Amino acid sequence: MKRNVFSLLVLGAVVCLQPAMATDGETLFKSKPCVGCHMVDAKLVGPSFKEVAAKYDGQADAATLLAGRIKNGTQGTWGAVPMPANAVTEEEAKTLAEWVLSHKK
Repeated sequence: MKRNVFSLLVLGAVVCLQPAMATDGETLFKSKPCVGCHMVDAKLVGPSFKEVAAKYDGQADAATLLAGRIKNGTQGTWGAVPMPANAVTEEEAKTLAEWVLSHKK
């Protein structure tokens, strides 16, 4: 009986932690502070992801460039408001960058 209860608790913990281990861009985006400044279709504090995707469309190193900006922050690219560095891993930054670039108009 104790083993079954323990197994259920472990399974419950894994299910609860799943958003923190997100691998798709949209889920990852929603779990990070990005949502405070960005939207997919409209400018908020920062540019919309459709604007970003359009600006970098066809640029070979766009995902790498954006991943670096997501992780380290940037200033002056889209105006006077700086984008702060984000607490993301290299892999998360790459996933987010590729997801942002997928929003071509």
